[in-house]
Amino acid sequence: MAHITDVLKKPVLTEKTLLLQQTENKYTFDVEIGANKTEVKQAVEAMFGVKVEKVNIMNVKPKTKRMGRYVGKTNRRRKAVVKLKEGQEINLFGEE
Repeated sequence: MAHITDVLKKPVLTEKTLLLQQTENKYTFDVEIGANKTEVKQAVEAMFGVKVEKVNIMNVKPKTKRMGRYVGKTNRRRKAVVKLKEGQEINLFGEE
């Protein structure tokens, strides 16, 4: 198993993920390409001190982008949606 700081890269903060945090207590993270559900669960529990109920993982394929006549692709990534147990919360913004 990789170290917990290697598994979780960064939180995904979009309108949809912030709505999921408020309504369903689900948090979304970009994770390492080779990470599995067990590693993600252990990393979130160790890093934030919360109890995880469920983990869903998805692969995000790269998109083709153009800049004039040059064509390239965005990076592929892996996203994990983590559902916390009732009453648990992660404070991503450092507010009290």
